[in-house]
Amino acid sequence: MTSTRPTGIPHTVVIVDDHAMFRAGVRAELGGSVTVLAEAADVDEAVAAVTAHAPEVVLLDVHLPGGGGAEVMRRYAATPGSGSSPTRFLALSVSDAAEDVIGTIRAGARGYVTKTITGPELVAAIARVASGDAVFSPRLAGFVLDAFAGTIEVAAVDEDLDRLTEREREVMRLIARGYSYREVGAELFISTKTVETHMSSVLRKLQLSSRHELTRWASDRRLL
Repeated sequence: MTSTRPTGIPHTVVIVDDHAMFRAGVRAELGGSVTVLAEAADVDEAVAAVTAHAPEVVLLDVHLPGGGGAEVMRRYAATPGSGSSPTRFLALSVSDAAEDVIGTIRAGARGYVTKTITGPELVAAIARVASGDAVFSPRLAGFVLDAFAGTIEVAAVDEDLDRLTEREREVMRLIARGYSYREVGAELFISTKTVETHMSSVLRKLQLSSRHELTRWASDRRLL
């Protein structure tokens, strides 16, 4: 589907992320290339903002207080008039785990990119999603193709993983990939002490004793 939008008119977006500093950073990266109508920090705020402003594209974090990005899309789809709305969802997340990518697309997102994306790339992705195209970071596109081809078994969330909160899952994945506590804190806009607290909780809930065991646990579940 090709957009017939006149050139020079910015696309409208709502930014949904529970980190105010990240939302401010996205706003700055987008500059005047798009019009940011509103921001939201959790599921309730996101549904209200999208319903009120009807943006062309919602930049949606996958892990949010109140149920996550998938819950935002489900609740918005149930609001009166949403079926005729031009609003499309583009996931913008720190997570590149297959289960998050596939689950988010199944919930209704038109694309999924990671937070390593550059400002100009994000502007281009917004324009493509607004026009009806599907957009994925290259590695993530493979997950989606494999899932629909039946190569990846898309099952319910692992019982062990389900014990973790959304924030603990984010910390777990980054630590399992070899990030230091300080690097995790910088990535998620939380303090090093908070990272340590989440990590202790993760190890306790999963009955693991070290980062090495956590990496092996995550690798076995294809979470890296």
